[in-house]
Amino acid sequence: MLSPVPDDDGAPFWEYARAGELRVQACADCGRLRFPPRPCCPYCRSFAGQWRPVSGRGRVWSYVVPHPPLLPGYAEQAPYNVILVELAEDPRIRLVGNLVTAPDAPLDSVDPARIRIGAPVKAVFHDGIPRWLAL
Repeated sequence: MLSPVPDDDGAPFWEYARAGELRVQACADCGRLRFPPRPCCPYCRSFAGQWRPVSGRGRVWSYVVPHPPLLPGYAEQAPYNVILVELAEDPRIRLVGNLVTAPDAPLDSVDPARIRIGAPVKAVFHDGIPRWLAL
């Protein structure tokens, strides 16, 4: 399976995820959340940032079900889902992940036919990777 390759701006996100925390970047001047991480606030242009904990709750905004041909490790688990979750704290913040039945469940643990746009979810972590559970 592929592992994240953090850049300087996104490295703290992955450090917090390895600790089981979901945090997103926020502007230290105007307070607005921003994701993906970047050096400059897109709202007020400040370079002052901080990492804020968020609840990890959100809702399914969209999803796809990839089909082969896929990379070998992923093809073995197909069909599986990839969901886009809008965070409860700010619907402009959207994170990608998989809807699973348990933090350590395989990617294909949720039947794609059961996924619904707007369904509430919460973040969980497996090996430092955020995943999502249905509420």
